[in-house]
Amino acid sequence: MSTVRIGPNRQVTIPQDVLEKLEVGVGDSLQANVEEGKLVLTPKSAPALAPQEEKLLQQARRKIARIRKDLARSQGLTSAEANIAIRLGLIDSDQRWWWMEGWQAGERQAERDIKAGRVKTFESAHELLKDLRKR
Repeated sequence: MSTVRIGPNRQVTIPQDVLEKLEVGVGDSLQANVEEGKLVLTPKSAPALAPQEEKLLQQARRKIARIRKDLARSQGLTSAEANIAIRLGLIDSDQRWWWMEGWQAGERQAERDIKAGRVKTFESAHELLKDLRKR
């Protein structure tokens, strides 16, 4: 039996062995109920998908996991992948833009710039504006 601690924002991390036994992963939904004073989490089945949608869903899940693990070397979602990810609750619809390849390309460039030292920091907005005016 595994022990789980409630963290900030009421979040819990479910142990990997439990996820594997339930055959669920990132983006899957769980139904939460209280039964006889116990919290019971039950995998919530996803709606039936057409084969093409299932393929898009698998691609979206892989890309989302990669972005979360390694932002600098990941690839963003296509429009179709984002649509299915939103439909199945993998990403929030109001954050769709962030997961798209166009935005992720900018994130990768920003990571490269940071690693290469092509960044500046400023003590104030006034200093930033002063630096911008020099150009």
